[in-house]
Amino acid sequence: MKKRDTWKTRWGVILAVAGSAVGLGNFLRFPVQASANGGGAFMIPYFISLFLFGIPLMWIEWTIGRYGGGFGHGTAPGIFHSLWEKNRFIKYFGIIGIFGPLIIFIYYTYIESWTLGYSFFALVGKYSQINSPQQMRDFLSGYQGLAKNQFFSNLGWAYLFFAITFLLNILVVYYGVSGGIERLSKIAMPTLFLSAILLVIRVLSLGTPDLSHPDWNILNGLGFLWNPDFSALRSPRVWLAAAGQIFFTLSVGIGVILTYASYLSKSEDVALSGLTSAVTNEFAEVVLGASIVIPAAFVFFGPVEIKNIARSGAFDLGFVTMPLVLQKIAFSRFFSFLWFFLLFLAGLTSSVSLLQPAIAFMEDEFNLERKKAVKIISIVTFILSQPTIFLLSRGVVNDLDFWGGTFCLVLFGTVETILFAWVFGMERAWTELHHGADINIPRIYKFIIKYITPLILIIILISWVFGKDGRDTIFLRNVSEENRIYILGMRLLLILILLTLGLLVKLAWRKRKGLK
Repeated sequence: MKKRDTWKTRWGVILAVAGSAVGLGNFLRFPVQASANGGGAFMIPYFISLFLFGIPLMWIEWTIGRYGGGFGHGTAPGIFHSLWEKNRFIKYFGIIGIFGPLIIFIYYTYIESWTLGYSFFALVGKYSQINSPQQMRDFLSGYQGLAKNQFFSNLGWAYLFFAITFLLNILVVYYGVSGGIERLSKIAMPTLFLSAILLVIRVLSLGTPDLSHPDWNILNGLGFLWNPDFSALRSPRVWLAAAGQIFFTLSVGIGVILTYASYLSKSEDVALSGLTSAVTNEFAEVVLGASIVIPAAFVFFGPVEIKNIARSGAFDLGFVTMPLVLQKIAFSRFFSFLWFFLLFLAGLTSSVSLLQPAIAFMEDEFNLERKKAVKIISIVTFILSQPTIFLLSRGVVNDLDFWGGTFCLVLFGTVETILFAWVFGMERAWTELHHGADINIPRIYKFIIKYITPLILIIILISWVFGKDGRDTIFLRNVSEENRIYILGMRLLLILILLTLGLLVKLAWRKRKGLK
């Protein structure tokens, strides 16, 4: 078996894992979730979720990823098999750890490409004459191909920036873990943080631009987001939203961290490294992400309109509200470019991580050269990405997001936690977690990982599947008649992908047996 790639530096792998976690959700989704679910009170279930299953899952994935890497496995099927060799079916549960990232990648990359397009538009002033939310929405829908208008007559611009973004992703993974992903993370993450800090400083220095509305100031803008509405804590929806945000923000339950950690040596720390990457992500989300969009929008639109803005969703917030806000300040083109470029960097460091599990599977289980594996995966994902571009108006992205970005995350997190704590064994798992560790994890986490984390995950899984939103999505209750055929077609494609991955796992293990 050929020698596996490795990380060059410890800081490189921390930045890579943090880069996987720090994505569009940190700067767009989090402010919306917080402001719509009790403001400052939202942070109570948010941090409870972080400490009871977010950080434990982070440690679990770093640990079992490193453990499986010692057996030459970089993806969940092989890693799960290493943890429970006597069970010949467990490797098939690991398919979720390849399927989930693959599904997220095929729609996430297109959304990511919008930020690259808007970075260019900001610099050249393509939307600089727009001064109303409706016109900016028309600009976005025209760009997405949802409507033909005075701004765009076809998908040409959108497809161009998608092609560039896709090629950049492929180029990064083509050069490997250390030569591609680590090198990108070392450049992109500091640039991202510097851009975000500059934007935060500019937003916090806005003061009260409209003297006719002295209460429209930055302090009240921060207050809108952080003043707690404790009555919201009585709603199960708020707790579910907080738990969902932790899954999204830490990139746990996807399978990416498993793969990244598999390139560590047995003696390398996972306890402190895992915690550091989580803290880095939380700083980006709670401190930086919460200090840009909502406070800036409040200063210019006031306390009445900001409620509608907060309820408008992440896309409206990022692609409609922020361009209008940034146009009202000095050096607007520079700060507009900075906003969209930091979103692009956040998206790029996340999307390359989504490709890595499928590539690692081809490398490790079929002994393919990386370049050949990348070529195969790039062709497959490029073809699979087309429906998300041309059928965006048919709701296929929302459906893919439910299966790849919600259901699979919770299901995979539940499986790996039970496997780690109950099958591998908590005593053995605790020892493995602390092997080469630079910190001693509080022993209370031994109890949390074994009992509390799996219990919470099972509750979340049941709530999502059998809750109203889950049922409506599964049974297509919110899908119009004309779109139903497209959603059903996409689901058949997902089933085909899942079955293909199952067949590949079977062939890989048959090949392994033949080599013994």
